[in-house]
Amino acid sequence: MSISTRTGDSGETSLMYGKRVPKDHPRVEAYGTLDELNSSLGLARATASDPWIKEQLLATQKDLVAIMGELAVAEEDQARYQAASYPMLTPDMLERLDLSVKRMEDQSIRFEGWATPGETLHAAALDVARTVCRRGERHVYRLQRETQSVRDIIIQYLNRLSDELWLMARLEESRRD
Repeated sequence: MSISTRTGDSGETSLMYGKRVPKDHPRVEAYGTLDELNSSLGLARATASDPWIKEQLLATQKDLVAIMGELAVAEEDQARYQAASYPMLTPDMLERLDLSVKRMEDQSIRFEGWATPGETLHAAALDVARTVCRRGERHVYRLQRETQSVRDIIIQYLNRLSDELWLMARLEESRRD
């Protein structure tokens, strides 16, 4: 079986369970941007030297797979998706981010004013991931506003994730001093 199905050549793609939508549909924009975020996190993880940060980023990448799955389902198929017991974002995943943010804030990371990305390759990769996360959050919020089919916890998670990534980048930069 080829990866090239040619079914998207006309500008449409399939959601889970086969519903066809335009490739610029808000649902596709939302999960597509989170796919970009997952790739950005992979780069950040590959450039990390701190085992704890690597572990946090990998856990987040796994969380994003669950989120993207939820987002790739049309409103009319959401009950079917939940009944199939696919992984979904849980409060424990959100709590992990909160604990991570607290742990870094407890380290008294120094920052003043607006951060300028690029002190280190790893910090820059984290900042790229953070900005992709913010864009993804905007797309997911738009989808929620237009369809009411996105759980609030997903937007909360993405908001907290961008905070975590910002702190990770500042932590990386503070270790350089």
